[in-house]
Amino acid sequence: MHVSYLIKQKSYERVVHILRRHPVTFLPKVLFFILLILVPIAIFLLFKNLFPLFIEKEMIQVLGILLGSLYYFGILLFFYTEFVIFYLDMWVVTNDRIIDIEQFGLFSRTISELDLFRIQDVTTDVHGIFPTLLHYGTVTVKTASDNINIVFHDVPQPNKIREELIQLSHEDRKYHYNLDQKTDS
Repeated sequence: MHVSYLIKQKSYERVVHILRRHPVTFLPKVLFFILLILVPIAIFLLFKNLFPLFIEKEMIQVLGILLGSLYYFGILLFFYTEFVIFYLDMWVVTNDRIIDIEQFGLFSRTISELDLFRIQDVTTDVHGIFPTLLHYGTVTVKTASDNINIVFHDVPQPNKIREELIQLSHEDRKYHYNLDQKTDS
C-alpha cells in the first residue's frame, strides 16, 4: 500500500518525510518474544529431568505437543500484532500538512492531520543513554488549539526533524498569508 493512498495526497503536495519509530525501540519486544519461545523448552527440560517416566507416556506427549503448538501460535500472533502496530504507526510530513497515522491492533487505525501553517511550537525530548547515543527522541508539535497536538514518538534525528518542521511551517505560513491578502484585495 502506497502512502499517498492512505493520506489522499493533493496534487500540489509532496511528501517530505515518512517517519516511524526508531528500530531499536522494537528490540525489547523481540527479546521478550525470544524469552517466551524458550519457556516451553525450559518446562520440557525440567519435567524430563524431574519426572522422566511421566514424560514417556504417549497421552502426555500428545497433550504436550498440542499445548505447545497452541502456545507457539499465540506467541506468533502476539509478535505479528506488535510488529504490525510498530510498522504501520507512522507520521507523514508533506509540504502542506502533517498526517498522524496511529495503528491500534490489527484492525484499528486513526488518521489525523494538521496544517503546517497552524504550528505554534515544535519541541524535542531526548531522555536517557540509548536515545542520546542512537539519536532518537520525541518531537511534539503544538498548535494554538488545546486538542490538536501531534507527538512523534521515538523518531530518529528529532532535532533535524524539528528544524525542518519549523522551516516548512514558515514556508506554508507565507503561502497561506499571501493567499489571504490576495483574496482580500
